[in-house]
Amino acid sequence: MSAARSRWSSVARTPVGACAGLLLLAVVVLAVLAPLLWGDRASVVDTAAIQQGPSDAHLLGTDNLGRDIFYRVLVATRLSLLLAVTATLLGVALGLVLGALPSVLPRGAGRFVTSVVNIAVAFPGLLLALFFAVIFGVGATGAVLAIGLAMAPAFARLTQTLSASVAGRDFVAAARTVGVGRMRLLVRHILPNIAEPLAVNATIGAGASLLAFSGLSFLGLGVQAPEYDWGRLLGEGLGRINLTPAPALAPCVAVVVTGLAFNLFGEAAAAALGVRTLSRQAVGARPLPPPAQDTAAGTAAHRPDTDERPVLAVENLQVAFPGPAGWTTPVRGVSFAVHPGEAVGVVGESGSGKSLTAMAVSRLVEHPAQVTARRLEFTGTPLLDSDERELRRLLGTSLAMVFQDPMSSFNPVTSMGRQLAEVAEHHQHLSRSAAFARAVDRLRAVRVPAPERRARQYPHEFSGGMRQRAMIGMGLMGDPRLIIADEPTTALDVTVQRQVLRLLTEVRDERATAILLISHDITVIARTCDRVLVMYAGRIVEDLPAADLFTAARHPYTRALLAAVPDLDTDRDRPLAVIPGRPPEPDRIPRGCAFAPRCPSADDHCRREDPEPVTHTVGHRIACWHPSQDATELVGIEAGIEAGAEAGAGAGAEETTTGGGTA
Repeated sequence: MSAARSRWSSVARTPVGACAGLLLLAVVVLAVLAPLLWGDRASVVDTAAIQQGPSDAHLLGTDNLGRDIFYRVLVATRLSLLLAVTATLLGVALGLVLGALPSVLPRGAGRFVTSVVNIAVAFPGLLLALFFAVIFGVGATGAVLAIGLAMAPAFARLTQTLSASVAGRDFVAAARTVGVGRMRLLVRHILPNIAEPLAVNATIGAGASLLAFSGLSFLGLGVQAPEYDWGRLLGEGLGRINLTPAPALAPCVAVVVTGLAFNLFGEAAAAALGVRTLSRQAVGARPLPPPAQDTAAGTAAHRPDTDERPVLAVENLQVAFPGPAGWTTPVRGVSFAVHPGEAVGVVGESGSGKSLTAMAVSRLVEHPAQVTARRLEFTGTPLLDSDERELRRLLGTSLAMVFQDPMSSFNPVTSMGRQLAEVAEHHQHLSRSAAFARAVDRLRAVRVPAPERRARQYPHEFSGGMRQRAMIGMGLMGDPRLIIADEPTTALDVTVQRQVLRLLTEVRDERATAILLISHDITVIARTCDRVLVMYAGRIVEDLPAADLFTAARHPYTRALLAAVPDLDTDRDRPLAVIPGRPPEPDRIPRGCAFAPRCPSADDHCRREDPEPVTHTVGHRIACWHPSQDATELVGIEAGIEAGAEAGAGAGAEETTTGGGTA
């Protein structure tokens, strides 16, 4: 691709990269031409010129059969380079397989492979090479196998580390949501994104492989007569180094210069591309045992007064993570329901468990975390007990995710059209051309200008707002019953925010699609959603209709959030209102009500016992021992926010294509 070619060309433009690249090119040209030009002269036996020193006739002298050492060093370039590169390719291939296996194998088998790699990495590479050389026997083939197997564990560890970093990106989570299988996920989404750092480390590894191969040949375990490489020539010339150092120094210099060229080019590429080398690879974490089943009771999900079955029903949802001091539960007893065509907003400070709740109901929380619930159903299908293949098909066609960061939501090495088309190919079994045509149609539906051209572009060629539209278009490739939008307007300007929110509303109205909207902006939630869930410390502390948010909010935390929202009448000479203190850490939830340390109404009862959600009015539930009864001060907040919203609506009332330019 053009972006990748541009990055690699930038490596060649650096002084170190240019010098190392030219040197490598010279070595490759020499490896190709030397045997053709001087192969015969390097093999001529001259018994009259045995073991002579450097002269005009023989620049580096002769060996014990009178053969010219200078020409032998030149001709040995091909075999030395070929064997080193072959061993490197073998090591990289085996490392890729070992590093990728934990991603596609069952959990137990994956752990076993990871443990084997961890044990192998603990041994020095040269020691492993010597061990395998003894097993495979002397000769070039045995040495290639030995060095390749010795290099494989380091590349396997690097592959595991890089794969883990990519596996956490939003576009991988999106692919899982649409039901992409493990093997396809690995080949299409993970390996292409780690190919560049692996190529850099393979270049550096080739220099180490050349040195290791020369060492084995020097010890007599590598290339055998009549073949010869630099290591064998070094071994033959070492016995005469006190009398004639040239026969030993020449192959030694060739090994050092070529190995240095590989290493310098790899390091220059690493510096220019910003990737990590084998010497800086991370150490994988040790797997943790599964937790005991959490049997804590939760409250039943509140259901609106309707006979229609909810699209999403959640009761007593809990998400636990292992830690040094035991299990931490960032989401503890969350219960709610989302009905067809309903928009439910989730608000709260960072760390309150909003996004983790969305990830849990989407089946995107992976081991070693444990997700438990009394009831977790999507369109009537239990998400925790159903067959994995059935869930992939269901979630891939009926659930859409719109992530917070639109740049990380797409695979950077695949065109936008192909990424959208993958959903139709995988679940609707459309042909490649038909799926691409549907992708273009979905881009047109979300108002992406020139969709045919845009579908062939890559994510970096889209602006932030356009990427969010394309993300919604990906969700519409199927027939979504629920759209989970996790901070979909973060880092977007107000005009583009309005367009994205309007697009979600239109999708909801046209298709009766339910929406679960997560946001820090409580005013956005109030104007977009039907109901509001206020979360704090992993629990829902208030559930009420959005229309009553500014007049009927009763929980002290909800009221504090509303009071912290500035409006057009806010006195700019006074400090902005803030909530004193900070939310508790998930592993340090205090006894009783988690908001008690920050609540002005808290008493000893609040600090002793955690309140359960109770019905305050129809459709309004509160988890508080002392809910407020005074709503007068909230009316002014509502009026100010309404005025600000109208002013913003006037500025962005006309639909534009601000997000349509090239980023």
